[in-house]
Amino acid sequence: MRPEDPRRRGRGDPHLAEEFEKRLAALQAAGEVVDPRAAQTERLKAEVAQLKERLAARDVAVAALEAFRVQAVSRIAAQHDEIARLRKEPAATNVRQLTGRAGTLGSGS
Repeated sequence: MRPEDPRRRGRGDPHLAEEFEKRLAALQAAGEVVDPRAAQTERLKAEVAQLKERLAARDVAVAALEAFRVQAVSRIAAQHDEIARLRKEPAATNVRQLTGRAGTLGSGS
């Protein structure tokens, strides 16, 4: 930009702008910064790639948790069914009915 460039009016010290332009030109000549917009684009692309990796990792974790939840609910349902079945059954088979004399049970003598 030339000093008479209308975009420069009212932007502080012209010597700072010239120093900045010289540094930018030196960096561009060294191949470090080609264009600030290109550098930002590359930085944003890298950030997007990192976010996509994180999203994929989270998707894997969510899928694992969903599988665990399905398995846990299935086990709880099976336990519920077993408890309901046991409650409906008559007395357990290893329990015998007591038979005895009616007078001796509870008479205290």
